[in-house]
Amino acid sequence: TRLWPLALLSAALSFCSDSHLNLIQCVGVCRSVDYGATYMKINDRVITRTMLSYMYLCPTNKRKVLILSDPDVESSLLISSDEGATFQKFSINFYIMSLLFHPTQENWILAYSDDQKLYSSIDFGRKWILVHERVTPGRFYWALSGLDKDTDLVHIEAQTHSGLMQYVTCRAQRCSEGNRQYPFTSRIDTNSLVVQDEYIFLQVHTQRQSGRTTYFVSFQRGPFKHIQLPKYCLPKDMHIISTDDGQVLAAVQEWNENDTYSLYISDAPGVYFTRSLPNMRTSRGAAGNLIVDVYKVGGVNGMLIANKKEDNQMKTYITYNKGQTWSLLPAPAKDTSGQDISCSLPSCSLHLHLQMSENPYTPDTILTKHTAPGLIIARGNVGPELSFTHSGMFISSDAGNTWRQVFEDEHSVWFLDHGGALMAVTQASVPTQHLWVSMDEGRHWDRFSFSSTPLFVDGVLMEPHTQNYIITFFGHFSYLSDWQLVKIDYSALLSRKCTEGDYQTWHLHSKGDVCVMGQRQVFMKRKPGVQCAIGPDSPRVISAESCICTFYDFECDYGFERQVSGKCVPAFWYDTHTPAHTCSQGHAYLKSIGYRRVHSNNCDEGLEEALSPRQQQCEETPPSGLQLQTSNTLLTANVGTNVTFRVTLQHGDSMSTSLHLDFGDGISLSYSNFSRLGTGIRHVYRTAGIFRVTAHAQNSQGSDFASFYLHITSPVERITLSAPLVAIKGRQTNLTAVVWPSQPVTAAFYWWFSNSTEPLITLEGTVSHTFVQEGRHLVVVQVSAGSSVLQDSETITVTDFFRSLLLSFSPNLEEHNPSITEWRQDMGRVVTATLSQVCVFPEERLLVSVFPGSPTAAELFILPEKNYSKPRAEEQLDKVFINALNQNLIQFDLKPDTRITVSFTQLTLAPLVDSSAIPSGSAALMLVSLAFVGLAVFFIYKFKRYHNLTHCVYISKITSYFQFPMLMHKGLYGLHGMEQKTKTSSECQWRMARLVQADSNTSTQHIHT
Repeated sequence: TRLWPLALLSAALSFCSDSHLNLIQCVGVCRSVDYGATYMKINDRVITRTMLSYMYLCPTNKRKVLILSDPDVESSLLISSDEGATFQKFSINFYIMSLLFHPTQENWILAYSDDQKLYSSIDFGRKWILVHERVTPGRFYWALSGLDKDTDLVHIEAQTHSGLMQYVTCRAQRCSEGNRQYPFTSRIDTNSLVVQDEYIFLQVHTQRQSGRTTYFVSFQRGPFKHIQLPKYCLPKDMHIISTDDGQVLAAVQEWNENDTYSLYISDAPGVYFTRSLPNMRTSRGAAGNLIVDVYKVGGVNGMLIANKKEDNQMKTYITYNKGQTWSLLPAPAKDTSGQDISCSLPSCSLHLHLQMSENPYTPDTILTKHTAPGLIIARGNVGPELSFTHSGMFISSDAGNTWRQVFEDEHSVWFLDHGGALMAVTQASVPTQHLWVSMDEGRHWDRFSFSSTPLFVDGVLMEPHTQNYIITFFGHFSYLSDWQLVKIDYSALLSRKCTEGDYQTWHLHSKGDVCVMGQRQVFMKRKPGVQCAIGPDSPRVISAESCICTFYDFECDYGFERQVSGKCVPAFWYDTHTPAHTCSQGHAYLKSIGYRRVHSNNCDEGLEEALSPRQQQCEETPPSGLQLQTSNTLLTANVGTNVTFRVTLQHGDSMSTSLHLDFGDGISLSYSNFSRLGTGIRHVYRTAGIFRVTAHAQNSQGSDFASFYLHITSPVERITLSAPLVAIKGRQTNLTAVVWPSQPVTAAFYWWFSNSTEPLITLEGTVSHTFVQEGRHLVVVQVSAGSSVLQDSETITVTDFFRSLLLSFSPNLEEHNPSITEWRQDMGRVVTATLSQVCVFPEERLLVSVFPGSPTAAELFILPEKNYSKPRAEEQLDKVFINALNQNLIQFDLKPDTRITVSFTQLTLAPLVDSSAIPSGSAALMLVSLAFVGLAVFFIYKFKRYHNLTHCVYISKITSYFQFPMLMHKGLYGLHGMEQKTKTSSECQWRMARLVQADSNTSTQHIHT
C-alpha cells in the first residue's frame, strides 16, 4: 500500500488514458491501495471536517499515519493505524513545528513546538509530556541502539536559565531537572550539537584564545576530546559531511578561505584530522544550509568526487583511495552526434555538478547506487572549468575512468530495477510527453510516450525497496492547471529474472591500476542489452584479493604532510619527539612514524610493517602543556556561584604528576595525580575582586605552571600585547595593548610584571616599565570592558646590552602567514634554531622576534654571555650572521615544497653601554662635546685603517664560540688566502680593541628601545 504526499492527495487528480494508464478523477483526500491504479476519496467524517497541513508516515511501520491540522484553525492530530482507512482525532495544547520518530520504536515520537519546547509521546501521538524548554531547533536526537544505554534517551541542545547553551541528556518521559545529565560540563555554542552514528560533536567559542572556536568529539559515547586539526589550519567553520564509514569526513573553512572549504579526514575516533583536498566549492541551500561539493560514490569503497576552486575556476577531481591522490576527469572521446571531442588534460577535462536535491521527488545532479557498482550518471560539461549555464548528461560504466555523453541538454535520470535500467525525462522547465529507458547503462535509449499532452514533470514517486515495477509521474499541463498523476508499469521490459548466463565480470581499476583500496575486486554486471530483472539480492562482488601495501594505501598521520615522492614528512610546527597524549610510566604507546592506514583499506604485507606505528615504552617526562581555565572558558563569574575549573596536561605522566591549585582567595587544593580531577574542580568565591588562580604540576622530572586572573563581578573581541622581545635593564620599556574593536571609554587595563600579585591599572592601553633585574620577565595584560575580560601575555628578556639585526624573508612566505601570535613565535623558533646550527652559535644567546604585518620581517637579538656586563669583542659577532644571511645560508622548509630564505636587512646600532652609570648635569654636556670630536676622529681613523682591518681575523674568544676553522671553510668571512692566517693574535686583538673603543664612544646616541 502506498500513501502519496498530502499535497498530491488533496488536489484534483486526473489521469491520461493509455495502454498502461487509467483515467481517474478524485477531488479531496484520496487513497490508493493498488499503487495508483485506482483511487478512492476518504469519506471519514473526522478528516473531512479538519483543515489539514502535513502528513507523516511512521518509518518503521508504514501502516501508521499521522496528519497535522492547520495550526491557524485548531491544534490537533489525526492518527490512523490502518493505512488511512480510519482516523482518530486528538487535541493537543501546543503547535507542532516538526516531528522526529524513534529509529526502532514505532510508537515513540519527539515533537518540537513553535515556542522552543520539546515534547515526547510513547503512544504514537495520543498523549504528550514536556521534555525540555528552550531547545534549539533541530538539535535533538533519539538514542541509538548499541551506543546509548537507554533506548528512550534523548540528546538535547538547550539554553540554561543563565542564557548559556548546554548539552543535556535525559530519558524522554523522565526529564525533570534531577534526572538530567550533562555529559559536557562546559557551555557550548548555539547550533553546534551533532549526534551522528558513533560520534557526538560540539563546538565552543573561547575568549581566551583570541576568539577562536574549539571543536570536541565523543566516540562511542566516551569522554569528549579536543578535535586536533593541523596547527595553522585555524578553522573559521567546520561541518560534518559523513560518519557512516567508521571515520569522519569534515568540511573545514581555514583562516585564508572565504567562499571555499577544505576536506579533512579523521582517524577512527574522530580526533586527529588531516587535510585531503583544499578549496572545495560550497553554496547555500534554500534554508541557508551549507552545501559542499563533495560526493561519495556508491558501490565503490574509497571513491570520492569533488569540485575544487583553482585559479578562480571550478574543476572536478576524483579519488580512488579516499583522498590520498586526486586527478581530473577525462573528457568523452565523442559527443552525442558521434563527433570527436578535442579536449586534453590538464587544460581541458570533464566537470560535474554535485548538488543533492532538496526535493525528495526529484533526482540529484549525480547518481550512483551500491547495487550498481561503477555506474555514474551526472550533469556536467567539457571544458577548462565547470559551467553553470549549459550542461549535458554524462555516464561512466567503469567508475569514472572513461565517460560517454548521452544527452546534450539537462535531464532528470532515475535508476530502475536496482540500477539494472535507467529512465530519463526532460527537465521540469520544459513540458514533455516522452521518456527514455536504457537497459545497457546508457549506451542505447528507447523512447516511450506517457501522455498525449506535454506535461511539466515535477517529480517521480517510486518504491525503492520493493519488487514492483511501478513508478508515478506527477506534474501539470500548465502553471494554472491541477496536479496530474501518471502511473507507469514497466514490468513488460523485465519479463524474466536474470540467470547466471546473463552476467559478465568487470574488474574495478583506477587508470589501469587494478589495486583499489588495497584490493583486486571483480564485480558481476548484467550483459549490455539483456532484458531481465536483476533484483535486490543479486551478488555484486564475486572476488576480492588483497594487494601489496604501498605508500598510497596509507594517509599521512596527524602532523605530517605528503611530499611529491609520496613520503610523509613532519610539518614544520610538529614535534615528533613528544607523545601525542599523556603517557604513564610502565605503559606503552604506539609512536607514529608519519603514516596511518587508510580506513577500510585491505592491503597486506609490502610496506605495512615498515609504515606501521612503533610500540614505545612510556618514560617519566616532566609535565608540559599545563592548561588552566574555567569550564565556560570565561574570565568572569558572579559572587556566590559555582566556578568550575578545568585543568589539563598535554604531555607528561598524569598518574605520577601531582597538582596544586590555588584559587587566589586564600583557599587551595592539592591532588596526588590528575586522575582524581574528574570533570572539573568547583569553587565558590564569596567576595568580589580579581583573583590570581594558579595551577602547579610537578613530578620527579620537573614541573609546569599555569595561571590566569579571574574577575568576580562596551565588550571587546580581541587583545594583543605589543612588547619588545629584549629590553635594557634600568631603561624604560614601552608596552602597548591593542584591542579590537577600538578601545571603549569604559575599558580598564590591568598589567602584571614578573608574576607580581598586584596589578598596575591604567585607563589607556600604553604603559612604560623599567626592569631592574636581568632575566626573563612575564608581562600579562588584561582589558576589562562591560562583562568581557580578555588577556594576552609576552615574555621579555632583560639584559645589560645586546646587538640586533633586522631580517626579511623570501616573498613566498607571505601566503602562509595567518597573522597570529603563535605562528610568529614558531617562525622565530625555527629561524633561531637555523641560525644557531649554521653559525655554530649557542641557541640560548639568540632571540628572533617576528613582527606583525606584511611583508613579514623580524629582528635578531644577539645576547651577551651570562654574568658578563661589559662590551667586548664578542659584540662584533654580528658580522658572522650578516655574512651567513647575505650568502643565503639561512634557509628552512616551511612545507615539503616551500623553502624560505632569511636575509639581512639592516644592522641596528644596539647599545654597547653599561647601564649602571650614566652621567648627568655639566658632565653630560662635556661628554656630548667629546662624543662629536671622537666621532670625527673615528671616521678619519677608520678610513685610514679600513684596508688593514679587513684582513684581521677575529681570534680570542670568538674562536672558542664559532669553531673558526669550520667557518673559514664555509666562507663566512670571505677570506681570500691562507696567508691571512699569519696575522698575529696580538695585532688582531689590538685592532679590535681600538674598533670596540671607537664603537663604544659613539653608541651612546643610539639607545635601543
